[in-house]
Amino acid sequence: MDESLKAQIETYVSHLDGLIRRGCQVRDMLATDPSDKSAIAATRAWQEDCGVTINQLSGGSKAHWLARSFSEAFLMRSEAGSAVEGASPVDIVKRLLDVLEQAVASLSQKDEGPVVSASSEAPAPHRFDFVHNPTLRPVVEQAYADSRHAFEQGDYDLALRTSCGILEAIVTDALEHKGLSALAVADGPTAKVADWSFETRLAVAESKGIIRGGCARLPVVARTYRDDGGNDATTVSERDARLAGQVLRVVMRDLDPGR
Repeated sequence: MDESLKAQIETYVSHLDGLIRRGCQVRDMLATDPSDKSAIAATRAWQEDCGVTINQLSGGSKAHWLARSFSEAFLMRSEAGSAVEGASPVDIVKRLLDVLEQAVASLSQKDEGPVVSASSEAPAPHRFDFVHNPTLRPVVEQAYADSRHAFEQGDYDLALRTSCGILEAIVTDALEHKGLSALAVADGPTAKVADWSFETRLAVAESKGIIRGGCARLPVVARTYRDDGGNDATTVSERDARLAGQVLRVVMRDLDPGR
């Protein structure tokens, strides 16, 4: 098997494993209380992420068996086999988990062609194609999903720290791709980018036009997210976590204007 395709399949399998873990969590939440608003929101976000991944694996074709399996997971069949009303939320989650497991099994085949079709020609994951370091892409993709999940669960500290970690990683990637010679500024840092503070990386990226001014909205607790040594005395509010996530998405658009 071609090494690039092998690497991509491994990335997909890792991403699918993460979706399966999240799916098991939302399944258990719904089983406990189907009317829980946080559980419903988490389920919708998870289903959306599943849909994007299935679409990639199916090459954008609704006729692909995996895409059909995904769509059918939302339907309830009559005894005659025709589609009737929608299935319950818990049943849908269970069916989608089965679809994800089928995708993992297909990707793991050695003797037959894997499920990846036309989408294998494009790099995954989808949100961070603009990241220059290919080994970083699946890491920040999974972290992005984890951040959303943490926010949905009310773990605002973890959500903020994860969003800021992604922000720092993608800005660092952009700065390193630009090169120190192109980043040289009067009285600016001279060491390698990895040695700069979070604030310095954001400031230089903004001054060089790599990103715009969206980081001005970052709350203080976000700017110092890795300076307090994990001090539990620092309280992260829902608003802080939401702002960090919003700034991250703004910077993602700055780094990838075509998204």
